[in-house]
Amino acid sequence: MTKFNLDNSYKAVVIGGSAGSFQGMIKILSQLPKNFPLPIIMALHRLKHVRHGFVEALSLKSVVPVTEPFDKEPIKKGGIYLAPANYHMSVELGNYFAMSTEEMINNSRPAIDITLGTCAYVYKDKLIGILLSGANKDGAIGMKNISDRGGLTIVQEPTECMIDTMPKAALAITKIDHVLKVDQIVEFFKELDKQYK
Repeated sequence: MTKFNLDNSYKAVVIGGSAGSFQGMIKILSQLPKNFPLPIIMALHRLKHVRHGFVEALSLKSVVPVTEPFDKEPIKKGGIYLAPANYHMSVELGNYFAMSTEEMINNSRPAIDITLGTCAYVYKDKLIGILLSGANKDGAIGMKNISDRGGLTIVQEPTECMIDTMPKAALAITKIDHVLKVDQIVEFFKELDKQYK
């Protein structure tokens, strides 16, 4: 079993993923401890023209309902948030969301790098960043931002990923704290939850 040196000072978890990440995300959300204390902020690549079904499918399995936040919505403890289709989602100082429709980054909107990078800026060493399976390099720079500001970084074990480009890109440019399979990420959340009880 992986040993995690955790405490109860973390303020948020941010998760990025693309192709192949949906099933892993379902497993994590379905086994999340009840009353998990931190907000979970997700930037997942999705079809920009499909407005419905994705968030509902995640919510169906999740312990806590998944919501797509609106611009300037405050971030609450225990909330689970998903970047809306076709919007970049940033986190702003003062602990609220900001949405934009600026140019695509890495052919993506929402861009994972924007969400991870702004979370790193706001939460600094009180942030946990997780990057799952994906087909491009979006998220690698965001994970470096998190690491550079003292946050905890986790990528999905590349051999387990449907497409390993995304975690490998992060591993290539920064020292990642933990490389874990999805089942180990589930255990990580359980261990983290215990720190707040």
